[in-house]
Amino acid sequence: MKRQELDQFDIKIIRTLQRDSSLSQRDLADRVGLSQNACWRRLRILEEKGIILGRTLRLDRARLGLGLVVFVMVKTRHHSASWLQTFRKHVSSIPEVVDFYRIGGDYDYMLRIVTEDMASYDSVYQRLIQKVELESVTSYFAMEAIEERRPLPI
Repeated sequence: MKRQELDQFDIKIIRTLQRDSSLSQRDLADRVGLSQNACWRRLRILEEKGIILGRTLRLDRARLGLGLVVFVMVKTRHHSASWLQTFRKHVSSIPEVVDFYRIGGDYDYMLRIVTEDMASYDSVYQRLIQKVELESVTSYFAMEAIEERRPLPI
């Protein structure tokens, strides 16, 4: 389903759920202006088409003691399929890595790591470099989250 195939009600459902996925079907239907059954059918279609992948909960990092956000830029000389598979598996096994991208430009990969403090980040860094050869690892430390986890612009 392409964006052009989404009508105003689909867009309202998605926008509303991005702000609050805990709404009951009745409350969601009321907010988007549909009957509960019509809203439920549309929701199922959006899930079946893979547009809605699940529903999550937002947490306050600071209240959970996870105040340090680090953007890690990785460069490698290796680009074989086997190296990539090993690297992906290794990075995905580190729970503090909350986002992981292959990127274009001066670096090959970008990771967003969320952890308690500098000592715990150093532990993550040591685990990161332990199993795969990397050319360079550059870390950028976030000083303030101005906007975080914004809804997708649909």
